[in-house]
Amino acid sequence: MIDVLLVDDHTIFRSGVQRLLLDESDIRVTSEASNGVEALDQIRHRRFDVVLLDINMEGRNGLDVLASIRHAQPGLPVLMLSMYPEEQYALVAVQGGAAGYVAKDAEAAELALAIRKVAAGGQYLSARAAPLVRDQLQGKDERPAHQRLTVREHQIMLMMLKGMSLTEIGEEMLISVKTVSTHRTNIFEKLGVASTAELVLYAVRQGMIH
Repeated sequence: MIDVLLVDDHTIFRSGVQRLLLDESDIRVTSEASNGVEALDQIRHRRFDVVLLDINMEGRNGLDVLASIRHAQPGLPVLMLSMYPEEQYALVAVQGGAAGYVAKDAEAAELALAIRKVAAGGQYLSARAAPLVRDQLQGKDERPAHQRLTVREHQIMLMMLKGMSLTEIGEEMLISVKTVSTHRTNIFEKLGVASTAELVLYAVRQGMIH
């Protein structure tokens, strides 16, 4: 039996995933968490075979939580879930240590397949995402600028888009405000924006936020 920890800040979505997986005889959601703090606490005290982790959560985003899971339990497979398309975050997730990436609009059969694959020690990317990630790793990268940020830059960008201050981001990520400021400067330069307001506008135009 594959025991799954489901981490998502939307109760309705967690309930939906639970129902989808009830038909799978070898997979069960044995626990849930609504944020990174709860998830890490459970990982430290319970055994799981796979973590299903949403990227876009309140507080610490999924990419940041992924880094903490990798530190706490290096061998625990993490399958990222996201409302964003694969070309937007699949490579960033894999580079951050995720075992796979599944879009939230995927069919139940695909989710179950992905869970089984990463639980067995493999990596899962959809048929659409796999060639995109391969091309990106080989330097054939035609993605827009925000999809070419580093994992840490992605984490900070997501926090900025949630309205967090540099101080709050530093405290959340356990880094200095000066380091956060340096990352912010790099993000602005790479995206061609000059302020947080322009960053938000860029994110809206790219469909990253609504």
